[in-house]
Amino acid sequence: MHIEDGILSPAAWGSWYAVTVAFMIPGVRQIKKKVQENLSYKPFLAMTGVAVFIISCMHLPVPVTGSCSHPCGTPLAAIVVGPLATAVISAIVLFFQAVFLGHGGITTIGANTFSMGICGGISGWLSWKLLRYLKCPLWLAAGVAGFVGDLVTYLVSAFELALSLHGNVPFFKQWMIFFMGYGPTQLPLAVAEAVFTAAVLQVMVNRRPDLLPGIKSDKEIRKGVKKNAVAS
Repeated sequence: MHIEDGILSPAAWGSWYAVTVAFMIPGVRQIKKKVQENLSYKPFLAMTGVAVFIISCMHLPVPVTGSCSHPCGTPLAAIVVGPLATAVISAIVLFFQAVFLGHGGITTIGANTFSMGICGGISGWLSWKLLRYLKCPLWLAAGVAGFVGDLVTYLVSAFELALSLHGNVPFFKQWMIFFMGYGPTQLPLAVAEAVFTAAVLQVMVNRRPDLLPGIKSDKEIRKGVKKNAVAS
């Protein structure tokens, strides 16, 4: 999904930078607020950024798109540190990957952050919130979040490419061509990300619930439901 330099026009990558900044400004404010409330949030955020860096480094080239396939890590990050904070750490991750690893480009950091850090993170977080609201098991909600966030990342990345490169080909057709180009490598990676997200979050909630004060285990939710039923 890391789009390289030279693929998007200056007007396109400049526009994606502007859209991304609109999400990063409230993200920085949210981070500052949470750090003031909880000093342990800053090192936890840094560790989450390292995890996203490592996870999204494992890439497979996709010649059809001029890009690559890889797991994202941003759905998990959005669940544990928040979707706006995830946008911020994703931009930092993509910068260091472009500079030190040649993975992605400098001009396309805005577009890549929008697809992976913003759309991937928010879609995964919304899936998580919805399924937990419906009382789905933690592992299922986290797994679906990982799967959805991963695929949405590539759907948006294909959209960005098609928007700039469709030429005389109908836009929607070109969009689906790019998305299908990711398919053979990305579908199994999305399944792997679902399993990984579910496993990591389940372990964290079971062993270090202090790191995730806003996330309740399945046992705590069942106790709350039983207590409400008795009270009524």
